[in-house]
Amino acid sequence: MSGFSLSLHDAAAPSAAVEILGSRVSGAVVEDHDGHAVVSAHATELLPDQTVVPALNAANIRDRAVVAAALGRVLERLGRPKRVGLIVADPVAKVSLVKLQQVPSRAQDLEQVIRWQVKKSAPFSIDDAQVSYVAGLRADDGQDFIVTLARRDVIAEYEDLCRTAGAHAGIVDISTFNVVNTAVAASAVPAGDWLLVNIAPGWESIAILRGAQVIFFRSHSADGEGTLADVVHQTAMYYEDRLKGAGFTRALLCGASASGEVDVLRRSLAERLSTVVEVIDPTKAARLADRIVASGELLDTLTPLVGVLLRAREAA
Repeated sequence: MSGFSLSLHDAAAPSAAVEILGSRVSGAVVEDHDGHAVVSAHATELLPDQTVVPALNAANIRDRAVVAAALGRVLERLGRPKRVGLIVADPVAKVSLVKLQQVPSRAQDLEQVIRWQVKKSAPFSIDDAQVSYVAGLRADDGQDFIVTLARRDVIAEYEDLCRTAGAHAGIVDISTFNVVNTAVAASAVPAGDWLLVNIAPGWESIAILRGAQVIFFRSHSADGEGTLADVVHQTAMYYEDRLKGAGFTRALLCGASASGEVDVLRRSLAERLSTVVEVIDPTKAARLADRIVASGELLDTLTPLVGVLLRAREAA
């Protein structure tokens, strides 16, 4: 599974995860039952508009008291975990693919090279940045790295909310990376290229993967130019022209259930991509406890939460 992380403070695997988006705070607990991952608890609290405004280069938490109270109620229903994986919205970070022809052998030197590479396009001082990276594809012309860049004080806003609620955020990551983690855990990784679309209120992200490695990532504001189908079509054209893609073996969708138009969107995307579009099912990666009823909207909510917890269990 993918090893992305905006902030990694410890290697101990949390049993609970929370996600703070512009519209809601949600959380889940994954436990081991007879060798199988099982979602044993979940909770969601809706947030008033403009309470949280995910952004790369501005304060995100507009009403701390309201968000803290919502997070506290979610954690209460999860059994008050002391250590959590924390997921934030994709617009909080800038994702770049960096290719290095020569990779320094020392980790400290590699980090300095990567920070210098992303410094050119950073919308704020690199000295104020939280930079994380993971190795991607290796080819004859060099080694790819998937790099995430976020303002350190913005990440601290979210970590402080957890701290106030009595939980330590050992991992901080963005939503789509953990949707990828769940997709990879839920089924065998395709040998070829595949596309993933993750939708949330206010934004959507598209990732293209070659096997288990990300080769393209784009996050798009929902109020930006063009529809999601248009952006997917543009991505497919870029994939064919610039990445020399041979076609997608599958396409996956997460987050569309809340709109009530998931089938319409699936058909629209399938026409643009000339392939079947499937909705990600996190229960193939972590079963639900018997008492939990699986609506489409709940499965979308659980997908990134399951992803960060399964990744943490694997890394521990």
